Amino acid sequence: NPSQNKNTMTEIIVQKFGGTSVGAVERIDAVAEIIKDSSKSNNIVVVVSAMEGETNKLVGLANHFSQSPDKREFDALVSTGETVSSALLAIALNAKGINAKSYSASQISMKTTDSYSKAKILDIDANKILEVVGQNTIPIITGFQGITETGDITTLGRGGSDTTAVAIAAQIGAKRCDIYTDVDGVFTTDPKVVPNAKKLDSITMEEMLELAGQGAKVMQTRAVEFANKYKVPVRVLSSFNEGDGTLISLKDDGMENALISGIAFQKDQVKFTLHGVGDIPGTAFKILGPISEKDIEVDVIVQNVSVDGKTDFTFTVSKDDESDVKDIIEEIKKEVEFKDLMINSDIAKVSLVGVGMRTHAGIASKAFKALSENGVNIQIISTSEIKITMVIDKNLVEKAVQVLHEEFELDK
Repeated sequence: NPSQNKNTMTEIIVQKFGGTSVGAVERIDAVAEIIKDSSKSNNIVVVVSAMEGETNKLVGLANHFSQSPDKREFDALVSTGETVSSALLAIALNAKGINAKSYSASQISMKTTDSYSKAKILDIDANKILEVVGQNTIPIITGFQGITETGDITTLGRGGSDTTAVAIAAQIGAKRCDIYTDVDGVFTTDPKVVPNAKKLDSITMEEMLELAGQGAKVMQTRAVEFANKYKVPVRVLSSFNEGDGTLISLKDDGMENALISGIAFQKDQVKFTLHGVGDIPGTAFKILGPISEKDIEVDVIVQNVSVDGKTDFTFTVSKDDESDVKDIIEEIKKEVEFKDLMINSDIAKVSLVGVGMRTHAGIASKAFKALSENGVNIQIISTSEIKITMVIDKNLVEKAVQVLHEEFELDK
């Protein structure tokens, strides 16, 4: 029986289906067909998100009783969305004559830290998953959820199913992790802002990390970090349309890299400026240390030249963290002297990303010139090896992205 030695012949591909892909019974049926088709040539392990809108519905139910529900119970509640979709998909596959079984986080020992709603993965029982594959059965695993050492249910935060899928792929040594979504792949920028944005056939892991970190919504940043760390190639593709999607590759083929691969942007940003800070060593750490201890990500940081021993210290954080950062700055007033605190939430970030920047000078000046000619004022600039980030007025984001997309001919 050739199917018995099927697993020695073929490699494993992890397929992850997002909320829109399993949003209704018709969608689950379509996804079952994709899995059935892929299972002819590879062993498949599936990870699913909750049906679209389901998690939000559960959050709404919890909020009826409390705006800050008990953290343990909240995770126990919102993780049920994935339990439903994994079982439904298994039922759909079984009805098509394909062996499939649903598995929750606890059944595959997806161990996480105990920080509810933003737990981090510690360990996964690869043998359990491989055992199921060895029995010629497709495991349909719940994304987004985990369990603590003591067996309580946790969740991994928004978009956590991507991380689940990549972590499983890493742990079982899968050939690749395919992330099925409602877009055809990774584009040069958001097609809603630039209609002629182009789909990229491939992109390097480094570039994807920067794009995701700077607001491209295709894939959760933590999942890309995981893929990069454990060297798992990832493909992003649509479960709605045929196509090869975009391959996020581990190696840079060293061919002529495009100068710019993509433009990402983020609107929900807040700029904090501490005006008149004493310019003494260790000041930056006194300000940023307590912020990073709270797991708050600080992005652009600028310290101006000091005048009479005083300087301005500016940084940006996500809008979600605004009130926490205010509290922290109140706290550090005792240790850091400054005149005023200025907070500006009418800002946004636009970032150009491309590995080609390493070998080409002049990209930044080309970008600044194009923006200034089009009346977009840049408030702060921050650069890294393959990224240029500009902080601008929130109302000018679309315009800035369109101008830069055209300037660098990304539609070609």
